[in-house]
Amino acid sequence: MIRLNHISLLQFKNYLNQSFDFSERIVGISGKNGIGKTNLLDSIYYLCFTKSYFSKSDIQNVQHGRMGFRIAGDFKLNEEEVHAICILRENGKKEFLWNGVAYEKFSDHIGKFPAVFVAPDDVHIITEGSEERRRFLDALISQLDNEYLTRLIEYNKVLQQRNSLLKSFAERRSIDQSLLEVLNHQLINPAEYIFNYRKDFLTELIPLIKEFYNQISGEEYEIGVKYESQLLEEKFSRLLEKGQEKDLALQRTNVGIHKDDLVITLNENPFKTLASQGQRKSLLFALKLAEFTSLKNHKGFSPILLLDDVFEKLDEKRMHNLLDFVCCENDGQIFLTDTHAERLNEALSALSQAYQVIALQ
Repeated sequence: MIRLNHISLLQFKNYLNQSFDFSERIVGISGKNGIGKTNLLDSIYYLCFTKSYFSKSDIQNVQHGRMGFRIAGDFKLNEEEVHAICILRENGKKEFLWNGVAYEKFSDHIGKFPAVFVAPDDVHIITEGSEERRRFLDALISQLDNEYLTRLIEYNKVLQQRNSLLKSFAERRSIDQSLLEVLNHQLINPAEYIFNYRKDFLTELIPLIKEFYNQISGEEYEIGVKYESQLLEEKFSRLLEKGQEKDLALQRTNVGIHKDDLVITLNENPFKTLASQGQRKSLLFALKLAEFTSLKNHKGFSPILLLDDVFEKLDEKRMHNLLDFVCCENDGQIFLTDTHAERLNEALSALSQAYQVIALQ
């Protein structure tokens, strides 16, 4: 079991110095647009992932005109009391502490506080390129297996080095085959680990996605989800050999697990070109609930669920079904935001569960 009981924010986004106590498992956050509802959810995400859900740069999250920020949270993890702190110093250095002890590698923290975030713009997972679906998959698996995250970081680092080398070959108009083979060799082990983990894990995740889509959409349409990888066809070492000429010409690596995708179809046609707005919303929530369920199955307890502005995205019936699943059928802590305090209270009171509403002014 995981519970966040208290959070304090200093110079984080629009919060100069503010604290919140969370007395219930279900927490509603109401307030006008721009008041800081999403920022509060993002601060919770920071304590789970050591980074923002929305921005790649930590500096973007410092309150305007200030230097650095501090987020601190009091958690209960199973029977352990945990105090987690994320600090961005004035010099731009970031620190993350677990009960006063700083991590040497932030990646060691990932998975300690499992969490799922659902935001309005997450539909890009469906509508945009394969990179978005890989990011979704990697964020999920990294919470389950620290070795996967380590290998992913390693792969991306070597991939960047290989791409730089290919560019330098073009600039110098000469090829160092032995150096290229060294980098090829360094890519193979992490690539094969990641590929095998994704392939095995998706046999579990894909049926969950399909099941939740049918529940949420209430349709009879046949949805298909398939793992697509070049490594399904051939060994990575052989792919690198065969693709070398193209890599040299284009000055980048064109084969590998960084090309993997989740191919989603509706009645055997591409989902993102055929699906309606409602079908896209249904699929997004199916992906997120499959993520939630998978984390719960592996961890033995429900992850923290952060739902941002979802009342605007689902009709009343689908919203009720979603809240019934996450609030009544599961025992995880849920934080959800809405601009309408009355609508939020009405939806939560219908669940017959204890809840708390924080009204931001």
